[in-house]
Amino acid sequence: MTSAVLSSGIDLAELDPAIRPQDDLFRHVNGKWIARTEIPADKARYGSFAVLAENAEEAVRDIITGTSAPAPGLIEGGADREADKVAALYASFMDVERADALGASPIAGDLDRALRVASVPELIALVGELERQGLGGFFGMFVDNDPGDPSRYIVFVMQGGIGLPDESYYREEQFAGIREQYRAHIARMLRLAGIAEGEAEHLSALAYDLERRIAAAHWDKVASRDIQKLYNLRTFEGLREITPGLDWPAYLAAMGAPQEAFAEVVAAQPEALAGLSELLVEDELESWRAWLAWSIVRGSAALLSQEISRANFDFYGTALTGAPEQRERWRRGVSFVEGAMGEAVGRLYVERHFDERSKSAMDELVGHLIEAYRDSIRQLDWMGPETRARALDKLDRFTPKIGYPVKWRDYSALAADAGDLLGNSRRVAEFEFARELGKVGKPIDRDEWFMTPQTVNAYYNPGFNEIVFPAAILQPPFFDASWDAAANFGAIGAVIGHEIGHGFDDQGSRYDGDGKLTDWWTEADREAFEARTKALIGQYNALSPEGAEGQTVNGELTIGENIGDLSGLEIAWKAYLRSLHGAEPPVIDGLTGAERFFLAWAQAWQQKSRPEETVRLLTIDPHSPNEFRCNQIVRNLAPFHEAYATKPGDGLWLAPEERVSIW
Repeated sequence: MTSAVLSSGIDLAELDPAIRPQDDLFRHVNGKWIARTEIPADKARYGSFAVLAENAEEAVRDIITGTSAPAPGLIEGGADREADKVAALYASFMDVERADALGASPIAGDLDRALRVASVPELIALVGELERQGLGGFFGMFVDNDPGDPSRYIVFVMQGGIGLPDESYYREEQFAGIREQYRAHIARMLRLAGIAEGEAEHLSALAYDLERRIAAAHWDKVASRDIQKLYNLRTFEGLREITPGLDWPAYLAAMGAPQEAFAEVVAAQPEALAGLSELLVEDELESWRAWLAWSIVRGSAALLSQEISRANFDFYGTALTGAPEQRERWRRGVSFVEGAMGEAVGRLYVERHFDERSKSAMDELVGHLIEAYRDSIRQLDWMGPETRARALDKLDRFTPKIGYPVKWRDYSALAADAGDLLGNSRRVAEFEFARELGKVGKPIDRDEWFMTPQTVNAYYNPGFNEIVFPAAILQPPFFDASWDAAANFGAIGAVIGHEIGHGFDDQGSRYDGDGKLTDWWTEADREAFEARTKALIGQYNALSPEGAEGQTVNGELTIGENIGDLSGLEIAWKAYLRSLHGAEPPVIDGLTGAERFFLAWAQAWQQKSRPEETVRLLTIDPHSPNEFRCNQIVRNLAPFHEAYATKPGDGLWLAPEERVSIW
């Protein structure tokens, strides 16, 4: 293929000549778009990921509505009934008239039971029963492979029990206004659920205060991403010792969970688990009744009448993120179906929308990225031979998964009913509950995917040592087979590099090639690595994003993603050069190979956010704001400074001795 027929992958008309790339690459590429773009009323942020996600939703809607909705009634059966189940789930969500006619009545029985709880044992039994149905419990629980023995599945028990985004919302002064709105929101939702006004106000105060005390024992976000601190292996008896206030045998029996599945667990945040357990006493029973009533309403609100659903959005959408309007009903219906039967829909999505040539091209890109990482690791001046050999061994064991699973999920045990939305939600929850717990004691299924093919994202799984790229992300602005290699390496190549980089970030680097949490580093090499990560943390701690002036990025919370970005782009550049086999990069559309590479990187991070969402994400999101994912990373890369001849005084200049390079 000659350069004359290649696309640069860059929309030249979008580049803003008034903003120099040396000063602000992010706005040089995205400034015009940001200036003219209004964030859709149903979005807290909008950009490249959101546009692709909307396109995927539209494709999935076409798939779903291509099947006639069945009449109300329970649909059971295997693969031959999957399309009917999908259609029934969607139809139940889209039946607005029925939802409005029912109002809060679908949860009336549960609320009545919650408010009549007369003892702690009765409370524990009801919470366990409702947890199986997806209404949340005392803790977060999920099944994954054991970091200490990745050949087996194990249950993780995590801190939980709160309705605000994280523990900081209950204590930090900047969220005082949110706390007031939250208390008022709880009361409003309880009133809409049929509780008298005075009683709703009283229950709201009790529920909020109990959540506040639960949150007081929670670990913060930084501590909660430290896998070494989180990996607290306990026997069932050891779990009971941590949480003496909770009768675990009774709790599991109410959930219908086999006790043998909890023979050993990871008690992730022991102090938080213990803190909640200490509150499970008769003197707190009135507060627990209020908490449980609120949990039932909060967990069901999106599935009830339009009035209740909108009121719930007023807080969780508008107050927390700034979005003034709910997403269209059909989009929420698509999300409901995807959460229930995502792979059933995904199989059809792949058939209609995924070009197998993309898979081949991605295989080639991944191969170049792996080899570039291998070359770079061999040449690291800060790493000794012993750690280097183990790092290379881990790289050799990486498993790439591209496009879609080789084995699709079986939904035979799931039943659906076009006339029963809340029932469908609870059947889905029970199906997932049984499917997840059913893994314990069985061999690891390394073919399982943890995202659907229509998801616009990618991930690295440290316990499986795998990188996964769903079909929906393999399109512009991340990838296009018609683009020159520079743009593809600068966009999807950097995403690939980012996910591989997670295998070597501050947490991923603690797992070996088999996915085992183990210390495979020499002490000197770990110190050298942490010196570099500390410098990167310092860089990000100094950054304040537009929309949250005066507040800064949490460099410790975001360090894993920042390492992924830094390593991903740096290695993607090396992979691009490697793909040229020594040839000079062609000039296309007047752009050099380096310019196309970095412009494609910036183009991929196109995004605009509401101030409320910017603040929320600064608090809880391990990713840095997009402007810094673009700009701060390139400041550390010598090829960027060479491509644009930066110099002291330029906005993105960073002195060579201050630049961080890790992998």
